Amino acid sequence: MYKIETSKDVRRLISSILQLIVIIAVLILIIRQLFTFVVYKPYDPADKTVVSGEDHGFLALSYFGVERESTTSRISVQKLEEHFKALSDIGYVTITQNDIEDYYKNNKPLPDKALFLMFEDGRHDTSVYSQKVMEKFNYKATMFTYAEKFTSEDNYFLMPKDLLELEKTGFWEIGSNGYRLSYINVFDRYDRYIGELASTEYSAMAQYLGRDYNHYLMDYIRDAHDVPMETYDQMKSRISGEYDLMRKEYTQGLSKVPGAYVLLHANTGKFGENDKVSAVNEGEIANTFMMNFNREGYSINVKDSSIYDLTRMQPRANWYTNHLLMRIWDDVSDEEKKDMIFVEGDKTEKDHWDIVKGIAEYKKEDELLALTSLPSDTGLCRFKDETPDNLTFSVELKGNKLGSQSVFFRADDKLTSGIEVRLEDNVMKLLQNGELLEETDLYDFDQIPKVSVEEDKRDSLSGEYSAMARYAVSAKQSLEYSNMAKQVSSAKVKSVAEGAEEYRPEIQINELGDRKLSVTLDGDRISVYIDEKPLWTDRELSHSKEGSIFLQCAWPGYGYSQRNIADDVYDGVFAGITITDSEGNVLYTNKLKGLDKGLDLGIDLFNDLVNWFIKNI
Repeated sequence: MYKIETSKDVRRLISSILQLIVIIAVLILIIRQLFTFVVYKPYDPADKTVVSGEDHGFLALSYFGVERESTTSRISVQKLEEHFKALSDIGYVTITQNDIEDYYKNNKPLPDKALFLMFEDGRHDTSVYSQKVMEKFNYKATMFTYAEKFTSEDNYFLMPKDLLELEKTGFWEIGSNGYRLSYINVFDRYDRYIGELASTEYSAMAQYLGRDYNHYLMDYIRDAHDVPMETYDQMKSRISGEYDLMRKEYTQGLSKVPGAYVLLHANTGKFGENDKVSAVNEGEIANTFMMNFNREGYSINVKDSSIYDLTRMQPRANWYTNHLLMRIWDDVSDEEKKDMIFVEGDKTEKDHWDIVKGIAEYKKEDELLALTSLPSDTGLCRFKDETPDNLTFSVELKGNKLGSQSVFFRADDKLTSGIEVRLEDNVMKLLQNGELLEETDLYDFDQIPKVSVEEDKRDSLSGEYSAMARYAVSAKQSLEYSNMAKQVSSAKVKSVAEGAEEYRPEIQINELGDRKLSVTLDGDRISVYIDEKPLWTDRELSHSKEGSIFLQCAWPGYGYSQRNIADDVYDGVFAGITITDSEGNVLYTNKLKGLDKGLDLGIDLFNDLVNWFIKNI
């Protein structure tokens, strides 16, 4: 029997009890995550507040996947919940595949705020992490899968038995992304012909590729000179064979072929890049599926759309909630725009700022202000409080690298006069009254070792051969590719120091930025620091008048992306804003303090513990 005899025994007992409480809390959270305890309730078609009979079409959103924490492509549970809450607050209810079929074929009215929710790629983690969020908002979704995965032993992907279990919960339907994800007519960024790639090979080589490639069903298989390597009959047999394989796997595994399909990746106005290829796909789709999502980028489907040429929007992992809402706002009718409710966040923080253009969310728990631009335009807000002319302004700029985030000082309401410090496409700029005074590319500022185009071209080819060796079909072929990689990597080429052209990687549109900016104004002199390193110090300005502090963000235009994504909304992310006077007194900050900071740290520690349990059990 355990006896408490000393103060040390008491401390041990308290420590054991606290550890037990934490373990029980984590186990409860995991159990709730893995099991369904609620029932999905479809909308009531007789409820006139939900289904008025007016035709508004339906909203289609498709997420790549869900993780506990955001990745490059998969959204975090927290962000997904924020998205769903905003949609639910506006009044969106989810509809099913049968609802869409009845809408187009039987003229059945949909809810005024109808949402068709989709998750692509058929991953286990997506189903686990999204389930509880869907339960919370009574949302139903379609899980799209690749039939080829049913024959693999890849535990990341859902098998037929898993999909059938999901259906039983009532929160899921099943859709198809096709038989497999693979690529044809692939060139690297130096226009070197690669040919065909499976999805794993594509992922391994993505860093070396440009935009010149196609999906397996979109075109003839072509040679390096763009000449078809197959006849019409061979092309038709290849594409029809993919649909045959898909139907076979779904029929064997699920006893049915799903009703909804996503053709990857069309966005051509047809069903392929080539008219003959398009016709083959169109016939197979019509004979196999109830509906097809053929395009991406636009979120609304209306009655005069074809049920086989539907469109969806794919929210990105880094989109703040207002980014999603702004994209939807841009797609809906002028009348429906009036119903849009944007997210504002913490009201205390909101009281410090006037929105001039766009919309801002004040996320107190994340110590940031997320300023979302209007489509193809800017976002702008003004700091309401009076500030002295001489001050220090510090902030962490966490918006995407491609795009601009600015801080204006002593500016008038039209921004025609004032001092602007701007981070634009990874270049820092200093402007006064609209005139550019200084400009520094942060790629140079970071002193990243310079690589020549010749060196990058060599290293890319070596990397491609190494990837081919990894996925070769035989040991002999693997050895051949490995030897080719070694041979290429040892080739002597000119460096930048030897006079060769410097290689600069293009910035991807979803590439996140994170820069600490500090600006000190002292009379007509300015000092700017980036990541605590001096950029411009004691730089003289022309005399400036009194004015306000503004934050601005701007859409960068359609930047570089392998996926050719069209996104004309930009989130300027201003974290840890702190304004101090010349004597060091803090006039304003959106950083957490005291108890709030302690609670936030505690929540972070708990989440880290849960993440560890989930990854290691």
